[in-house]
Amino acid sequence: MSIYDAPFIDSQLSKRTSIFGLRLWVVIGILLGSFIVLFLFFLSLCLTSRRHRHRHRTTTKNNAKPQTIPVISKEIQEIVHVAPRLEIHVDAAKASGESVCETTSSFGSGSVGPEVSHLGWGRWYTLRELEAATDGLCDENVIGEGGYGIVYRGVLPDGTKLAVKNLLNNKGQAEREFKVEVEVIGRVRHKNLVRLLGYCVEGAYRMLVYEYVDNGNLEQWLHGDVGSISPLTWDIRMNIILCTAKGLAYLHEGLEPKVVHRDVKSSNILLDRQWNSKVSDFGLAKLLCSEHSYVTTRVMGTFGYVAPEYACTGMLTEKSDVYSFGILIMEIITGRSPVDYGRPHGEVNLIEWLKNMVGNRKAEEVVDPKFPEKPSPKALKRALLVALRCVDPDATKRPKMGHVIHMLEADDLLFRDERRVGGESSRSHGDHQQEHKDSSLDKKSIGGDITDQSEDDSTRNHKQPTRSRS
Repeated sequence: MSIYDAPFIDSQLSKRTSIFGLRLWVVIGILLGSFIVLFLFFLSLCLTSRRHRHRHRTTTKNNAKPQTIPVISKEIQEIVHVAPRLEIHVDAAKASGESVCETTSSFGSGSVGPEVSHLGWGRWYTLRELEAATDGLCDENVIGEGGYGIVYRGVLPDGTKLAVKNLLNNKGQAEREFKVEVEVIGRVRHKNLVRLLGYCVEGAYRMLVYEYVDNGNLEQWLHGDVGSISPLTWDIRMNIILCTAKGLAYLHEGLEPKVVHRDVKSSNILLDRQWNSKVSDFGLAKLLCSEHSYVTTRVMGTFGYVAPEYACTGMLTEKSDVYSFGILIMEIITGRSPVDYGRPHGEVNLIEWLKNMVGNRKAEEVVDPKFPEKPSPKALKRALLVALRCVDPDATKRPKMGHVIHMLEADDLLFRDERRVGGESSRSHGDHQQEHKDSSLDKKSIGGDITDQSEDDSTRNHKQPTRSRS
């Protein structure tokens, strides 16, 4: 009988085997199916391993330079809506060489991409370009994360480094933040403001592309793990304060309408390798036209940095940013967070603790213990005086940012530690000579706050307009 005889083959395959009494054809089918499953399993392992090795090589190449930036969490705050149409003009006299073009832009709810693409200040990146630059938006390239967006480090084919902010679709908040940042800083150019290079609008994706500032943010260097001695010397910290002041002064005094940042804090101050600072994250920014001295809006910002009058009434002015800047100065000098519940009672609130220390003539004890060497008493007193003026409870007594820059840059300010006698605090000025009197604090406690009486004198006697310096 031939082995190819169909009845014979059928009878052989139908015989029961010793394996659970299964027929031969069933056993053959199980074996064949098992072989196919194992083959597919090993094939998937090979492909996964190959992809992982490729990603590892890419990550290693991008991180060839050792990463020394201390890691610390960063929180992105909620965004509020701004008017859908705005115009930004620049006062050339205030720009001080930092050029910026006039822009008029309008965002439609369904045509954001095409309208923005014709503004002429930046590029409209494709989603494919940004995914390739960030290695598919992989977790290894995340350099910042918060409630409404994730920031990735990216590299273009020509070697250009980028910071790509992918806004999360969170009930319209991401769309609003996108409009705010594109409209406010799209054409603004200043060396102390992070430059917006372009954007991406594809489907549900809203991405902002910034210049890459490669030395982390100030919060990481102040509160991260930097060892027992901080690399931030007194001169470096003063340079960071001055650069930040110039960026804010340009927003307040170099643009029309002026821009109120609303979220000035250490994590929004980026640093380059020369320790120059750049103000970033304009998602909460609000525009203030010249015909209005304030705007009423929902209270937004970061706990510990928000000005008291803004927190209580919602009335926002550029002096709200000045208050936050004063807190920032204190944070830079002391190395302490604005609010730290891990500290003893009486030291939780930075501003109250610092005022008490200054009032008790212990100013030299407030400096960051991680300083490589202590600052001179004169330099420390000047910085503390500027900080205390900026956080004056009365917003009208706070200096403008242009005046702050002048106080920080002046080398001949006199700091005299003297007690005042009632009725003898008046000062006179020549018609052609300006005298800046930064006398020491009159340590008078009013409702628990130590006030600087010389602010009143300076505010009354110096009525000339301030200039933004870059």
